[in-house]
Amino acid sequence: MSENNSIFVIDKEILTMIDMGKFNSLYSVSRCFNTESRCRQAITESRWGDDVVCPYCDKHHCNKRSDGRWCCSKCHRNFSERVGTVFENTKIPLRKWFLAMYLISFHKKGISSHQLARDIDVTQKTAWFLLQKIRTLLGKEVSFCLSGDVECDETYIGGKEKNKHERKRTKGTQGRSTRTKVPVFGMVERGGNVVAVKCNKTEGATLLPIIDKFVVRGSTVYTDELSSYNGLDNSKYVHKVVNHGRNEYVKGADFTNTIEGFWGVYLKKMIEGIYHSLSAKYLQRYIDEAVWRYNTRGIKGGERFSHMFRSSIGAVDYGMVKQVA
Repeated sequence: MSENNSIFVIDKEILTMIDMGKFNSLYSVSRCFNTESRCRQAITESRWGDDVVCPYCDKHHCNKRSDGRWCCSKCHRNFSERVGTVFENTKIPLRKWFLAMYLISFHKKGISSHQLARDIDVTQKTAWFLLQKIRTLLGKEVSFCLSGDVECDETYIGGKEKNKHERKRTKGTQGRSTRTKVPVFGMVERGGNVVAVKCNKTEGATLLPIIDKFVVRGSTVYTDELSSYNGLDNSKYVHKVVNHGRNEYVKGADFTNTIEGFWGVYLKKMIEGIYHSLSAKYLQRYIDEAVWRYNTRGIKGGERFSHMFRSSIGAVDYGMVKQVA
């Protein structure tokens, strides 16, 4: 990228025409957003453009103050571009927020709080807090549904008993036991998106309503032989079963290999390889991160950063994710 053909234009410290999707290196991000004023301007333009809207009463064309904030002539409240975004009330410099979002979006398996702390020069505690805040963006309500061929499966997250010290092992926790593990239920549209949620149980009363919520009627649903799926309404779905207990894994077009691949390649490798251990309290946030990485797998690195930045200011476009996935 040449200096004269930049992805941004600077005129008296004002940024215009920022295309977040064209960032292709950490250097280009740090060069563009090298001051707090430029970061603030990027948020303002991405959020409102030329028409600043009051986040409290939705009045347009608010007046800018001398300190860089705005004043609403209708409700007479003062506000900054951070109000209502993930950056609100944060003491972390925006430059570090932007670098962190870029690093998170470009690491295929995620990035640990220790590594992020070293990369952007903050404490590990601050990096952990920052990561958790960003994961809340990735876990916003999913607005799309799955259709066509949809695979459903459940997995269990928790340490293997054989890897624990003998005194810390719990007997009778093999298989589908939830005494020391947390069940996670997932659905994936072949060639499309995935949805995954943490569950308390894997009974039909828990799983079937989730399928009804996210899977379009008329779809073909592929599952294993778990009895919880026996209650699937045949008037809504075509139900196909592969019996893993009989070593049956592929029967023509009947299989659940796609969702099992998501468990192994995206979720479990991320946890085991990067984060190593996590608490059940925050498990859904890590699931949301793995889901986001899968659903944006067809997007180039710069576009993933752009998508994350739009999420940070409340402009998530899940339709874009579905189109490219």
